[in-house]
Amino acid sequence: MDMLTVVDHPLLKRDLTILRDRTTAHGLFRKTVSDAAAILAYEALRSIPLAEVDIHTPLEPTTGYAIAEEVIVVPIMRAGLGMVDGFVRFVPEARVGHLGMQRDEDTHQPVDYYANIPASVDRAEVFVVDPMLATGGSAISAVTRLKEEGAERFTFACLVAAPEGVQALHEAHPNVRIVAATLDRELDENAFIRPGLGDAGDRIFGTPA
Repeated sequence: MDMLTVVDHPLLKRDLTILRDRTTAHGLFRKTVSDAAAILAYEALRSIPLAEVDIHTPLEPTTGYAIAEEVIVVPIMRAGLGMVDGFVRFVPEARVGHLGMQRDEDTHQPVDYYANIPASVDRAEVFVVDPMLATGGSAISAVTRLKEEGAERFTFACLVAAPEGVQALHEAHPNVRIVAATLDRELDENAFIRPGLGDAGDRIFGTPA
């Protein structure tokens, strides 16, 4: 599929195995989400623009490089919060926005409940992060909202994607690049990804009371 990058890395395959295993404890699941997100970030940041800078080594002047654009990471809450540290460990100066969405269990569509978007989003490289790309509803809604705020350059990073979600996001926003750890088989009748890894939010934070 155009604009989809599935990252092929042995450590990511190992991490996905840990995440898929239903016996994995919350603490290990949370750590592994962050570690897997860092591998995704490494790939997602591959095309980040650079600017030349003049520096002095201990021996002589030379030319180095700095990231030329502001980077903004926007997790789709709540599960996307687990991926933020994986991105900012490479770009600690990145700003973090937040979009809160929850799934309506009857319609399977996202319901917005919170937004905090940095004012400079219109001139930044924006990375929207969420562990799952299932129907694509939350991703589409998030990108639409960010575009309303002026954002133009996007990457959507997820751990597990379904073909249906990839297609829906591409049809709604053809300019959004998707970076995923794996492309799973399909959605089931309840719009859960198969084989998937369950509800990432519950497994990161614990099932709400």
